[in-house]
Amino acid sequence: MKLTSDEQDTLQGNHGEAARLAMAVIVDIGELFGAEELIPVSQAHIDTTIYMVDAGVEFVEKLCELGARFSIPTQLNPSAVDLQRPEKLRADGEILEKSRRLERAYLKMGAIPTWTCAPYQQGLVPMFGEQIAWGESNAIAFANSILGARTNRYADLMDICVAIIGKAPGFGLHLTRNRKAQLLVKLADIGSDRFRDKTLFPLLGFVFGELAGDRIGALEGMPKDVEVDDLKAFSAAAASSGAVGLFHIIGVTPEAQTREMAFQGEAPEKTLEITSQMIQNAEDRLRTTNGREADLISLGCPHYSAVQFSRLRDCFAGRKVHDSVSFWVNTSRSVYSWIENSGVLQELEQAGVTVFVDGCPLQYPKKNWNFTVAMSDSAKFANYCFSQTGLEVAFGSMADCVETAVYGKIIRRGLSWQQS
Repeated sequence: MKLTSDEQDTLQGNHGEAARLAMAVIVDIGELFGAEELIPVSQAHIDTTIYMVDAGVEFVEKLCELGARFSIPTQLNPSAVDLQRPEKLRADGEILEKSRRLERAYLKMGAIPTWTCAPYQQGLVPMFGEQIAWGESNAIAFANSILGARTNRYADLMDICVAIIGKAPGFGLHLTRNRKAQLLVKLADIGSDRFRDKTLFPLLGFVFGELAGDRIGALEGMPKDVEVDDLKAFSAAAASSGAVGLFHIIGVTPEAQTREMAFQGEAPEKTLEITSQMIQNAEDRLRTTNGREADLISLGCPHYSAVQFSRLRDCFAGRKVHDSVSFWVNTSRSVYSWIENSGVLQELEQAGVTVFVDGCPLQYPKKNWNFTVAMSDSAKFANYCFSQTGLEVAFGSMADCVETAVYGKIIRRGLSWQQS
């Protein structure tokens, strides 16, 4: 890989040991994937933020001790806990202490304490064509696909190195030629009128991700007036069921205003279909419990937006959560501030809802709670729930989750067009 004289100096340690180590990682990765050069990136979103193993904490602290500083604006993915209200979450002492260590190191290096998996709904939102370095699967898919920014699927630790250097290896989705669609995915018997049911978006994303795998698919048949939160749900689901870093929605996403644009003038390698039966099967598979009760409602995977909180408030319509149910919603600090100042937070708290910031809903301190069954409106959460938390799970719409919470029994109406 061709390096500039300044990059060579950094690699030789002339700009400090932290920069040398970060550059060495970036160069090794670039050479592994055949990159010809390093390219400047304008911002980073670091995924190495949830405490899982000591090595992750120690790596960040080592870089910090060596004097590492982020050279570009750098945001942070969620922590393992609510860093502002750890007592409300009953945060385990060790997990909280390790999370605090990560927090101190990142802030010392100059990170922006966003602690959110939905950075595209606040703060530093990249523009079309902007070269960035983002971690977090749903954020990567959203940035590449919906915003038209350019990032590879940056893994833990590498994202930190890129943020220090401000450059990334020029390969993969950073390059125009690698962003063309390979698969054409058509909606066989799902008309545009059915998209009025918001439950369809995460389920459709889940099926789409399974079909696409690690290939770039172009979906044909979605209406053009789709809302941002629905695209968020689609992105998160697709990135959880498949290794989706970029998708195109013909007529919706910026690089796919036409089928020809999506495929860069070439023919699709393969054409697949998604049927309503496939959507129904996905909905059934995202329920692992055979029981009728759920003791945890968990929303905010990805973190809830201000619009979603307003709709949630309307769903309750003055009713309250049943005594047998805990109702949790995860969001970012900025959205929390908005709902607090607007009065929405107070209304939800009066209904029995608990809102957490900073944390990931899949990483709560499990040994301090005795939940058995969770319900969520997120296909990503439902897909990962049992493997990451040990809880049985039921998928449903926001309204389903509220009705379940109010009555203390799982209420799952399913897709609206299948009720007639």
